[in-house]
Amino acid sequence: MIPTSLIRQFDIPGPRYTSYPTADRFYNDPKAQALLKGIEVRRNNPRALSIYIHIPFCESICYYCGCNKLVTKNHGMAVAYLQTLFKEIDQVVALLDHGGPKDIEVAQLHLGGGSPTFLSDEQLDELISHLNYRFTWLEHCEKSIEIDPRTVNSERLQHLKQLGFNRLSLGIQDFDPQVQLAIHRIQSYESVQSLLRAARDSEFDSINMDLIYGLPKQTPDTFKRTLSQVAVLRPERIALYGYAHLPERFKPQRRINTEDLPDAEQKCAMLESAVNYFMAQGYEYIGMDHFALAHDELARVKKEGRLHRNFQGYHTLKDCDLIGFGVSAISEVGHCYSQNAKSYDQYSSLVAAGSLPTEKGLELTVDDQLRRRIIMALMCQGEVKIQEIEEEFSVNFDKYFTNELLRLADFERAGLLKINADRIEVNDQGWFLIRPIAMVFDYYVWQQTDHQRFSKVL
Repeated sequence: MIPTSLIRQFDIPGPRYTSYPTADRFYNDPKAQALLKGIEVRRNNPRALSIYIHIPFCESICYYCGCNKLVTKNHGMAVAYLQTLFKEIDQVVALLDHGGPKDIEVAQLHLGGGSPTFLSDEQLDELISHLNYRFTWLEHCEKSIEIDPRTVNSERLQHLKQLGFNRLSLGIQDFDPQVQLAIHRIQSYESVQSLLRAARDSEFDSINMDLIYGLPKQTPDTFKRTLSQVAVLRPERIALYGYAHLPERFKPQRRINTEDLPDAEQKCAMLESAVNYFMAQGYEYIGMDHFALAHDELARVKKEGRLHRNFQGYHTLKDCDLIGFGVSAISEVGHCYSQNAKSYDQYSSLVAAGSLPTEKGLELTVDDQLRRRIIMALMCQGEVKIQEIEEEFSVNFDKYFTNELLRLADFERAGLLKINADRIEVNDQGWFLIRPIAMVFDYYVWQQTDHQRFSKVL
């Protein structure tokens, strides 16, 4: 358990670092200059793609949610959205295409949202057919889809497998009935258990479950019951996120009674309990928010030091550009980031006008790239090999990061990491506070005083 004194000292607002610089640093880029620059550079060094497709629709609101979504029971809205999505895909393919039809190789596909299973089987058929026409799937391509267990049955799972999906991610959050009532997401353990049996029968390669700690009505004891139920189901991967209560940014969260939220010490106890319990059950602790069974590919690449992190969290792919399609989707091509319009209407209007629906972007400076390299090394491997950084970026580490090393010394004195001449190494206890440790190297955080737009680290 992390001592209370350390919680008070280091439980500060901070980014999750699915990217560096973080998305709040993106600037207005209505002409998609950052994306176009990344694609231009890519033409001389084409790499396999990771594709993310955002399906924004949900039938009902979950109070904790901070995703870009559109809550509706009108499934007809998906018809127009898919046609817009297809136009955007065709626009980008025309820019990416560097050799001929279907010359663009894809190593990973992920459908997220919202709830992708809002789409009917026929609409999913249409979407995959369009992607099959435009892209070539590499052998062993990972094709994953986020599942709302309330919208899927065994027949739908079989259909997803027939479409080529080999990984599922189920939104669980918590099995406690009181917690589910407080977050407006009711789904029984028995229904999920039945769904998991069907998924196993359909022979999906891997199943992930999303859990959240820090939700209203949660306690360390109630959360332990959820952990034990998840362990019985034994998904290959578990994503465990700390709830970020930011009602000033996310309107649905205003329906949550702040008095029902656990405090930082309780959240820390939940996190520690989860780490200890899942590791005792044979899971590897991948990093800040992920676990995987020892035989899973995510655990294997972690052991080999090849773990990576992007806007979708931890992943196994190296040297892969990410293209995001759909409203609010983010792309990372080379050293350039871009984000589509967050407004459904604006996104649709831009695509209809023949424009790329880009709203924001960022071209990374050399300093950005250097700091990204360090932050991702901390987030993925828990260590920074100083000589490698010096050789890669032609810098003297101690001189370049004089102020950062002074700040990092606070964590060393707290017993969370060690700083040697050749490396910075985070220990097991330091993993609980990897976000504020990584923040030390975030140039932009230290140039501003308002950190409240981020959630606290615990």
